[in-house]
Amino acid sequence: MDRLVIQGGQPLRGRIRVSGAKNAALPCLAASLLTPEPVLLSNLPAVADIRTMVKVLQALGTEAALEPEGEGFELKARLACGGSEDPKAPYELVKTMRASILVLGPLLARFGQATVSLPGGCAIGARPVNLHLEALERMGAVMEISHGYIHATLKGRLKGIDHTFEKVSVGATENLLMAATLAEGTTVLRNAALEPEIGDLAHMLAGMGARIEGIGTGTLTVTGVARLHGCEHAVIPDRIEAGTFLCSVAAACGDVVLDRCEPDHLRALLDLLERAGCVLTEREGQEGRQLRIQRECGQKLHSKDIVTQPFPGFPTDLQAQAMAVMTQATGISVINEGIFENRFQHAMELERLGANLRAEGHRAIVAGPSELTGCTVMATDLRASAALVIAGLVASGETVVDRIYHLDRGYAGLERKLQGVGARIQRIGGGKV
Repeated sequence: MDRLVIQGGQPLRGRIRVSGAKNAALPCLAASLLTPEPVLLSNLPAVADIRTMVKVLQALGTEAALEPEGEGFELKARLACGGSEDPKAPYELVKTMRASILVLGPLLARFGQATVSLPGGCAIGARPVNLHLEALERMGAVMEISHGYIHATLKGRLKGIDHTFEKVSVGATENLLMAATLAEGTTVLRNAALEPEIGDLAHMLAGMGARIEGIGTGTLTVTGVARLHGCEHAVIPDRIEAGTFLCSVAAACGDVVLDRCEPDHLRALLDLLERAGCVLTEREGQEGRQLRIQRECGQKLHSKDIVTQPFPGFPTDLQAQAMAVMTQATGISVINEGIFENRFQHAMELERLGANLRAEGHRAIVAGPSELTGCTVMATDLRASAALVIAGLVASGETVVDRIYHLDRGYAGLERKLQGVGARIQRIGGGKV
């Protein structure tokens, strides 16, 4: 099993090119099910979750080919879904990635039936799919759950509805948005999630001929059409990957420029890091926006409180990385996790490295700065893995991060990108994503 070995205490200096957003790429891949025509998706991150979703699409009758793009950190996907007599997303694939549930809406909208394995639980907490199922039932689908599978059927076309989500859900918003594009009549989705990845999906759907109003707002109005056509679409930059690198520099110190970064997707983190004492500069680059972060060695960091919230609030997917930063800040930081109920599993491993913190329920208290010392730690989920890498960049001596298959689900060549800015980090084990 692969592991990362880190020799800490090295400032980070140089440039990093941000890859495409995993959380935008996955729904865009699912959207290819909505048309029989070819779809070309570019700027997909070369991570395990993308390959898993492509396997799910192939199981559903899609001809799919992945090609390397750029420097090997991105992929290009050529997709054409002719369909299957028995569209089924099997447990063997869905169990490894909860986003597989996103095929349910497109399959129902286009083929009138779908069988999708229940994704089950998750290390960071329960994420039930009832919000997806209830809304699809209101659109006319018949749902039956048996033997661990969702069996969905439909007579005719889905029907447009005026629907208010009882709570903000990114996945449910994406699933219903895709389903509504081929529904009969108009669908209004209220209390829709505002994440940039949903806007990216909406723009792709519009490029396929979907009629969507209110993109970027909490109310999406979709007028269904009879057919969607193929398209070419480049996925937006990954704000969570960018945020992870920003936190790495904030904790370990240095001077790094992120190329192809979208600062407007990171305002909550940028505000936190600036108030903590980092210097941030935005500018235009040849491939889009750039973001420079500076924190000179010896420059004091100031502790700040954090509350995770749906976008545009502080992202839950950056909470673990920010906690690693706060171990190096002077003072007390109170971190409240407002999204998931079990997302402090990295706290115990940070304590093993020497962090002074306490986590109970939805709240963690971090006292800093702490002198971290390298040891062997174990990753428990994707973002926890990133937090342990950041802590390892700071710690004196050698840090070994085990179970990095979690990391490979969402970061394309993280250790190679960090090596490019001076980090002493290497992968041991020889495995490939």
